[in-house]
Amino acid sequence: MLAKLILLFVGLPFVEMVILIKLGSEIGFWPTMFVVVATGIVGATLARAQGLWIWIQIQNELTAGRMPAEELVDGLLVLIGGIVLLTPGLLTDLFGFALLVPLTRNIIKRWLRAKFDDMRQSHQSGFSHIIR
Repeated sequence: MLAKLILLFVGLPFVEMVILIKLGSEIGFWPTMFVVVATGIVGATLARAQGLWIWIQIQNELTAGRMPAEELVDGLLVLIGGIVLLTPGLLTDLFGFALLVPLTRNIIKRWLRAKFDDMRQSHQSGFSHIIR
């Protein structure tokens, strides 16, 4: 678990920095800065649109008297995607966009559901079991 956290908080920023430096040497400093800023703006716009759509879906489910479980998970994933898009880097932007696009978000939701079902069946709990 500790090794995975170190990889996440040290390795990922290092890889992101290497990619940005390489991209900057290939296309130049300002075009690279444009890419970073543009992905942030597009991501924020997409996160807002998806967030509003999910909010409407949650309201519709509550009005119908149903628990909006799927919609709440969608909302959490969109929130995480929006936060990840705020960090500069191309890999994190790809992950953030994957969480914002409904098709890829549904794939991630199915994976998470399978992980949680495995944890429930084996009577395990805690965040460390999700990362494995």
